Amino acid sequence: MSERRRRTPNPGGDGQQPPGGGGRPGGPGPDELRSDGVGRRRPPGMRETAQQPRMGRAEMRKAAQKKGKGGRGDAAAAAATAGPGKKRFIDYPRFGKTGIRRWLPSWKQWLSGFLLVFGCFVGLVFYLYQTTQVPSLNSLVKDQNTIYYWADGSEMTRKGTTNRQIVELQDISPNLQNAVIAAENQDFRTDHGIDPKGMLRAVYNMAKGGETQGASTITQQYVKNAYLSQEQTISRKVKEFFITLKIDQSQGKDEILKGYLNTSWFGRGANGAQAAAQAYYGVDAKDLNVCQSAMLAGLLKGAAYYDPTNPANKERAQGRWSWILDNMVKIKAISPEERAKCTAFPDPIPLKPSSNMNGEISYLVDTANKYVLNNDKAITQQVIDKGGLKIYTTFEKDKVDALKKAVDDVKAENLNPQKRPDNDTNIQFGSASIRPGDGAIIALYGGDGVENGHFDNNADASGVQVGSTFKPFVLATAMQTGVQTAKGDDGKPKRINADSRYLADDLSEIRKPDGSLVIGDDGKPYRQKNEDSSKHGYVSLRQAMQYSYNVPFVQLNQDVGGQNVADMAVQMGVKKESLADPKTATFPLGTSTISPIRMATAYGTLAASGKEAEPYSVTKVELNGVERPGFGKKDPKVALEPAVADNVTDVLVNVVKNGTGTKAKDLGRPVAGKTGTTDQNKSAWWVGYTPQLVTSVAMWREDPTKHERLSLNGTAGQESIHGGALPTDVFTRYMKAALANEKKMDFPSPQPVGSEVDSSGAPSTATAAPTPTTTDTPSAPAQTQAPQPNQPQPPQPTQNCVPGVDCPGDQPTHSPTKNPKPTSSCIPLINCPTQPTPTDTTTPGGGGKPTGGGKPTPSSTGGAQGAAAGQ
Repeated sequence: MSERRRRTPNPGGDGQQPPGGGGRPGGPGPDELRSDGVGRRRPPGMRETAQQPRMGRAEMRKAAQKKGKGGRGDAAAAAATAGPGKKRFIDYPRFGKTGIRRWLPSWKQWLSGFLLVFGCFVGLVFYLYQTTQVPSLNSLVKDQNTIYYWADGSEMTRKGTTNRQIVELQDISPNLQNAVIAAENQDFRTDHGIDPKGMLRAVYNMAKGGETQGASTITQQYVKNAYLSQEQTISRKVKEFFITLKIDQSQGKDEILKGYLNTSWFGRGANGAQAAAQAYYGVDAKDLNVCQSAMLAGLLKGAAYYDPTNPANKERAQGRWSWILDNMVKIKAISPEERAKCTAFPDPIPLKPSSNMNGEISYLVDTANKYVLNNDKAITQQVIDKGGLKIYTTFEKDKVDALKKAVDDVKAENLNPQKRPDNDTNIQFGSASIRPGDGAIIALYGGDGVENGHFDNNADASGVQVGSTFKPFVLATAMQTGVQTAKGDDGKPKRINADSRYLADDLSEIRKPDGSLVIGDDGKPYRQKNEDSSKHGYVSLRQAMQYSYNVPFVQLNQDVGGQNVADMAVQMGVKKESLADPKTATFPLGTSTISPIRMATAYGTLAASGKEAEPYSVTKVELNGVERPGFGKKDPKVALEPAVADNVTDVLVNVVKNGTGTKAKDLGRPVAGKTGTTDQNKSAWWVGYTPQLVTSVAMWREDPTKHERLSLNGTAGQESIHGGALPTDVFTRYMKAALANEKKMDFPSPQPVGSEVDSSGAPSTATAAPTPTTTDTPSAPAQTQAPQPNQPQPPQPTQNCVPGVDCPGDQPTHSPTKNPKPTSSCIPLINCPTQPTPTDTTTPGGGGKPTGGGKPTPSSTGGAQGAAAGQ
């Protein structure tokens, strides 16, 4: 062994050093010296021996690096190996673990936590089960009323729940019992009353704010009937769960079925099987046959959707009826032979309305109920029928009475069903009156009354085309969004005004914005027809609206874009689902079927200078004494620029002063509006307004047994009925009474909007041809007037082609300083002999109905597209 590796007892001198001390305090011992004399510290616990292995240089470098990087790990390891200290009741964070494992509970802790939570849950369930009370059957069916109030707070009517009678199970036909089991809960006789999946699904939907869902088993539905007047909440679902458990354990299946059949809602205001049997078939519940029972059982899924009294439900009701009968065979409640006897659907007897729903009351209640159902998902028709609500409406009794009187008087003076049974029968009127800028529906006319067998609410009717009352939406779109045939300085479609001129010749071809022809259903160029066959030439849009010419607005719709017009109508208050296909050429002529309520809403946007206010009929609802949120006036939204709305109003004022709506001048105050008549004269409209009130009136003829629209030709002894006749008469009579105590108000003076953008082919003039305005003095339309010698006169067009597009020869000059030579000495629509009379009731030039049936007209050289609507 070399001298350097020999152990030296006392290398540092005379002083004695502790073992391992080396030659300096704290330094390495002599056996720890490297060849270069540098000492190395021994790890703790290492024996002091020369035979102890030593690390090489590379190993020492790695150890040094590891020590620098893993300081924290060494600290944690030191902490982990330190003494346990005082013992904790819950070892968390866990002793002796490092990293994430220090914070993960052990399996013992998991098990302990689970047992603790489970024990608490069991205790809670036991407590809730013991404290939940099962209500008695009689307390579930106590009589209540839903009360409706006029706008002034006085009572309008009340809808009671007396149409209910508790009967014993033996007094309910076994046919109905089996049909209900087959439809609602085929395992009713063997289940334990609970459908866990269904309840979890319902709780989940309520927790996330979705619509509430019904229970699945008959027992659960029975319990649900007990709480219909309470909130649809999770706490109520919990109560239902425990009541269901108690009822299933304490009551037999027959008793549960009895309770269910006596508390279920079947529609027609009938709660319980006995009331339903009387309401639908006029018999006692014990006398219901198999076919009738299957129909009634189908109502439990939702009478609003399966009551066959509504024609829209008939097919759906028949399908469910057949399905239930098949299920009855499946569960062996009836034999296939008994099933085979139900071949014809058992139509219910006519509805028997209560006397307090006579007149217009039933339609007012119907409108209010629809509004409540649409604005509060917790309130269903079943809740309303059960009672306990107070519904405060916007309807003003004096206005409702005035509107009904106006309709009744016009019908009495003009219709004679005995004299003209083929023309004056089944005449329908529908009307709505709304405050613009507010949206409150103050009056409506829904029909002749349920006491006369009229159950449909005409004020909210669907399926009646609106005709030319749709044209203001086209004009408003052109003023607000512009026409695609011209670009403004910003590169966007150019906005136009009412002085823009469009061709109004009968049977004119219609062109797309790119100049190509619109093709009809027959593959030929589409030609639009006016009411008359005159050649009116290029007229201003103000004049086109005044006389309700079809051709200019069909072309303008192409220039603006039908989808843009549809979007504008929706912005103004029309329901999207009531609109026809905006891609059709006849869309601007009112092929859409918009209800009188929504037409009044949209025109109210014009009356309010562009502010659209959603219509509402209910200001407040109380359910069992607690006011429900979400009712009353909604904040209006801006649908049109004020200048656009006011300019359209100015055009519609001119319709009353000089055009097809002159009958409304009898109102004796500023009024605007538009007439409308549809293809084959199947409906006639007038929608008019003052600054304070807007009212729509629709008239049509319909066979109530077939719900088939019939022509109004010959009605009231007139060859055809136009919007400027009876509908305008109803409007004027009603508005006189409704505004009797209101001061006269003028419409806002319209600010300039857009610019004159004539359609392609319009003759160029230095100044626009004079057109009637709201400040013009009315004069005889056919009055001759000498042309002013210094004023350029537009030529009378002699051809249907568009100069510069498809006419042969040179293109016309469009320089404002060079005017084409006039071809006549009169100004069209001002002093030409062909000037139409400004009333659509006596002159064919009153705007008009287009061709129908998609067939070419006799005088047309092209094709006609679809059945269109006109003035």
